Amino acid sequence: MPERVDEEEGRGLLRIGLAEVYNPSMEPTLLPGDLLVVRYGGAVRPGHVVVVRHPFQHDLLIVKRAVARRSGGWWVQGDNPSVRNDSREFGVVPDELVVARAWARLRPLRRVQRRPGALLVWLFSAVRPLFSRRLRAR
Repeated sequence: MPERVDEEEGRGLLRIGLAEVYNPSMEPTLLPGDLLVVRYGGAVRPGHVVVVRHPFQHDLLIVKRAVARRSGGWWVQGDNPSVRNDSREFGVVPDELVVARAWARLRPLRRVQRRPGALLVWLFSAVRPLFSRRLRAR
C-alpha cells in the first residue's frame, strides 16, 4: 500500500509535512500506522529515510532508506528484507522523484495498557529522530 504524504510540498518557509506509513517494508524501524515528520527538498545522504515517488507509478509514494548514490539517482531499500518493493525491483530512483527526507517518527498512541509506567514508556518511544544510522549488510 502507498504511504500518504501531505502534498503541501512548496508551501511555507520550512517545507515540512507528514507522511503515514502503510506497509511493513521498513520494519522494524517503522511500523504501519507510524507518522513521519518530513522535510521537502532536504539534502539526502546514505542512511536517510526518504519519501520517493515510485518510478513506474508516480502517484504512488513510498518510504525507503537511501542506501547509495548511483549514476542517475538513489538506490533505495526497505529495512525489511522480505519486502522487495524497492530498488531491487525497480532500480535507481531519479533525483526528481525524491520528494522528502524523514526527520522523526511519531508512533501513534494505541492501546496503552493500564499499568503504572505504560504511558511513560509509550511517551519515550513515541517520538524518535530518524537521522542517519549505520546500514546493515544483508
